Amino acid sequence: MKKILVLLVFSFSLSAAFAQLEHNFSVAKNLDIFNSIYRQLDIFYVDSLEADKVIRVGIDAMTQELDIYTKFYPEEDMGELKMMTTGKYGGIGSIIRMRKDSTVIIQEPYDGMPAAEVGLQVGDVLLKIDDKDLKGMNTSEVSELLRGEPGTTFMLKVQRPGEKKTRDFKITRRNIKVPSIPYYGLMGNADIGYIFLREFTEGCTKDMRKAIISLKEKGAKKLIIDLRNNGGGLLNEAIDMVNLFVPKNMKIVETKGKMVAANFSYKTNNDPLDLDIPLAVLVDDNTASAAEIVSGALQDLDRAVVIGCDTYGKGLVQSSRELPYNGSIKLTTAKYYLPSGRCIQKIDYKKLREAAEIYRATGKRVETKGDSIKQIFHTAGGREVTEGNGIKPDIEVKHDTVSNIVYYLSNDDVMTDWGTKYFQSHPTIPAVKDFVITDADYAEFKKMVKDSDFKYDRVSEKRLADLKKSAEFEGYYEDAKSEFEALEKKLAHNIDREMDRKEKEIREVMANEIVRRYYYQEGAIEQVLKNDDDSKRAIEVLNNAAEYNKILGK
Repeated sequence: MKKILVLLVFSFSLSAAFAQLEHNFSVAKNLDIFNSIYRQLDIFYVDSLEADKVIRVGIDAMTQELDIYTKFYPEEDMGELKMMTTGKYGGIGSIIRMRKDSTVIIQEPYDGMPAAEVGLQVGDVLLKIDDKDLKGMNTSEVSELLRGEPGTTFMLKVQRPGEKKTRDFKITRRNIKVPSIPYYGLMGNADIGYIFLREFTEGCTKDMRKAIISLKEKGAKKLIIDLRNNGGGLLNEAIDMVNLFVPKNMKIVETKGKMVAANFSYKTNNDPLDLDIPLAVLVDDNTASAAEIVSGALQDLDRAVVIGCDTYGKGLVQSSRELPYNGSIKLTTAKYYLPSGRCIQKIDYKKLREAAEIYRATGKRVETKGDSIKQIFHTAGGREVTEGNGIKPDIEVKHDTVSNIVYYLSNDDVMTDWGTKYFQSHPTIPAVKDFVITDADYAEFKKMVKDSDFKYDRVSEKRLADLKKSAEFEGYYEDAKSEFEALEKKLAHNIDREMDRKEKEIREVMANEIVRRYYYQEGAIEQVLKNDDDSKRAIEVLNNAAEYNKILGK
């Protein structure tokens, strides 16, 4: 029996060794083919090849076969990678965007940053950077010119809406650190602290600690942490963030990958800040990665009530590896598992690739969702949680779908133009809590929309057009022609009607457009909270100790 066992082990080892040799040969063979193809193209192709461009296309195609998080950063793009991990870059501190006429404008200057300090305003059209004409450039190209070494100075020429003459601004670039916490304050009769965390960059846990201490000094006895639209960031910051609320030496997350070095169990290393403060965490479908580790770990440890909707479902870990010539590759090296043992990764990228290949070959679409039967895990107190679907909130808050007209108005030039006109004619506005869009404001905006060339896609019209084509193809259209024509009239664009029907939502977008011009990001967040269902539900549950304890199984 012992001999048989030894032979089986030896056979398995031999098989594994052959498999590894075959893999190594396959890698060497294909790299040799790739190199040979490029050499032949470089020598014999009718035109000269741009090595950087051609090879980059090959690299990008290779990484796109894997997952959306694996990406190559050549030396000139390393600033982007640094920005992702640190939140820092050298520049002027402003968001820019492109208008319909292909000009690039200031979309949002950050408070206290060079752009705001020199007087740049939302809507300013960027014309020149030093002697470089920006006409025809996209936002990425303009952004590259605006960024640079801290301390360097340049001249920026802009055209301000409503003015005939251009303006020149002398701007000195600085180290821009996008705040991880752009707003925190008191809510719910002033005993509930609210903190909005944008992303998990270097030092964000220190910022969170300071915000919590400040709120507690002002009277906060309960806490809301808003992780909505938080795409994640650094794993170590997520661990330290959870550590603020749970004891030392607790396992928060475990990573498992192909390499032994990728397998690691992460525990809390510090004494907590507060083990007892009632805690609610807000999440949405854009809550991802490190933000899901925090919300999921606090849920698994029964330390917080999670409120909102299902999160993004990113259970993958990335690390960066240095490459020759000062480049780097960010690649997925492991999956992570929360304290309950679950992995929340929602998308199976292998299935996505297989489905894409089938679609390209046959035109048939294949289901790419994960298994419908999910393994059940349990929180520290025995509550059931599942794998493979992001973080499911303890309290789900239903939201109305944003209508087409509201979506398109939010992103249209007419909204920016109206906001600029309002800003130029109102030196000040009331505090955010008192600010409202008046009937006169809405009437003026409505007129501007009607006078502009504003258009938006209507799903119902598209569906009707498709149905009409199908009816014509199948020979039914003539019999139903009058019904089709009547329906077309009812579904025709009517801006007046749609703006009356969606007035409440449009007013909220308008208010946000105005408030952020006077009070920047902090004010914009405060404005959104005035009509926010998730935070209202969080206040309700934090003020109801019985419901809070029941949800957490206490």
